[in-house]
Amino acid sequence: MSIANTALPKGKNYISSHAGHGAGQADIVFKNARIYTVNPDQVWAEAVAIKDGIFIAVGQFADMQDVIDDHTQIVDLNGRFCMPGLYDMHTHPDLTLAPGYAGYLDVGFEDPTPEQVKQAILRYGDDNPEREWIFGQYFVHFQFKREGIAATREWLDSIISDRPVAIHDRSWGCILVNSKALELAGIDANTPDPRNGYIERDSITGEPTGILVDGAYALIHTAMPPTPAHALQRAYREGMHYQTSRGVVATKYVHVCEHRLDALKAIDDAGDMTLRVEAAISWQDDIFPVRRRWELLAGARHYYRSAKLNANAVKFHFDGTHGSFSSYLATPWTGTDDWRGGLNLTPEHITDMVVDMDRRGIRVIAHCVGDGASDMFLDAIAVARKRNGPNGVRHQCAHATVLLDENLPRFAELNVVAEFSPVGWLPEPYARGREVLGEERFDRMYNFRGVIDHGGIAVMGTDWPVSNINCWIGFEAMMTRKNPWFDNDETFHGQPITLEEAIRVMTINGAHCMSMEDSAGSIEVGKSADMITLDRNLFELELQGNVHNTQVDLTVMAGQVVWDRNGELAQSKLKAPLNPNNVQNFYPRMEG
Repeated sequence: MSIANTALPKGKNYISSHAGHGAGQADIVFKNARIYTVNPDQVWAEAVAIKDGIFIAVGQFADMQDVIDDHTQIVDLNGRFCMPGLYDMHTHPDLTLAPGYAGYLDVGFEDPTPEQVKQAILRYGDDNPEREWIFGQYFVHFQFKREGIAATREWLDSIISDRPVAIHDRSWGCILVNSKALELAGIDANTPDPRNGYIERDSITGEPTGILVDGAYALIHTAMPPTPAHALQRAYREGMHYQTSRGVVATKYVHVCEHRLDALKAIDDAGDMTLRVEAAISWQDDIFPVRRRWELLAGARHYYRSAKLNANAVKFHFDGTHGSFSSYLATPWTGTDDWRGGLNLTPEHITDMVVDMDRRGIRVIAHCVGDGASDMFLDAIAVARKRNGPNGVRHQCAHATVLLDENLPRFAELNVVAEFSPVGWLPEPYARGREVLGEERFDRMYNFRGVIDHGGIAVMGTDWPVSNINCWIGFEAMMTRKNPWFDNDETFHGQPITLEEAIRVMTINGAHCMSMEDSAGSIEVGKSADMITLDRNLFELELQGNVHNTQVDLTVMAGQVVWDRNGELAQSKLKAPLNPNNVQNFYPRMEG
């Protein structure tokens, strides 16, 4: 029998006995719903009661009369499906939105051709003669290769040579610059590669080609004016509000500096933060210069702490990306004799810093695309566990794009979270990797199934702007391993997981990843009242093609209705701060 049709637990109601949550004190009761709780002791419920942002009763509405009085707001959900709020464990709203609000270049295409990039640069240059730098996003390296065009400074020089031009690859694995940009940044044949990236060079002269990979492009950002504070604040605020409209109640903004933390704190102080944020401080200048890094890690990060914001994490870039052939593999890349990709830190550096951060109680979020990088990360965690003991710090293997089979059990053994990002789960042109990774590695990509089967915790991060910020797209793809937009039988790679497993990935596992599973992540008495109401029952759907476009009708975070798609509570005291009227203007910028 389908879970969707199982009977609700008659006569079984869970009432909190905590002080302050006694009879007659519920603020809100949601009733007449199909509530999937993610609590194995009470899988389904028909109603929930909330007080002071906490669930005080979960079960049958008929059994909740003792927690209802004249001030209790009762909301009839008319049989709709509800579940815990979602967790997006890796995203970067600042990287996509702030450049636009700062007036930077936006090519305007998902996968632009070289000609489209050229025309966008020319238009921007003509429209902005007062700007010294022509900087923005995106070109797609694979598109250049497909057309047989070398993405080089000479190509950019042929478009504009008297002003510095810099444009990011859509994978954020590299940046393409012209000769003027290299000159202003002081980069030439004698400039050494930074440890966390490299300067692509002419094989004969050693001169830079114009491509700077991974941390090397921070050399360009150092020469540019910093992103304005107003642009960062607007980017984060709108990113949060969009995520809230999609049912996200907690997220991680990965790669921050002091300026970005200041922007997040300003939003928090203004009361505009509609979800919980864990911000990860950049360990190196991987994308932009990070001032006062050591002060932040030594303790200044606590200045930003609140109920919704913390900065108790650090982001490492262990390797690069598949697109730039810089991800670090355990065996050589297909078609090469010995190239295994780039490792941005020495093994000794990795181990010492992971052990040190672990000792300080700071979560390490390690960018590991290649199986060699994740192997090294797990080795470093093993040393940390041996030296520091099992201190409960849950480190995070970011992307975990390709994992060695022998490492799958180690996530559970070492208490490390495997975070998968949906790039490549479906055939995005720039992300296709079968031809470069080889069949054997390709079939090991995004191995949710393997980590879960070995008892590990798997979570999802959209990694926006590299992937779509709408987490329902990845939600569907992890269950189907197919393109959500096409009704076909083609399976791209990997093994699917079940709906129940996918819901755990997106809810309680995310809470675990943020070290708050005891207080959030499932609909249980005593936990934060985080819940979303959907326009469809996920258990009654054909998953292929029907999950990615899910609409969230209501998002409740800590007992507050923060999103109301249909305006159904607009006339009540539960009126939400967000609805389609005040977020629709930035939807196109989010979803492309």
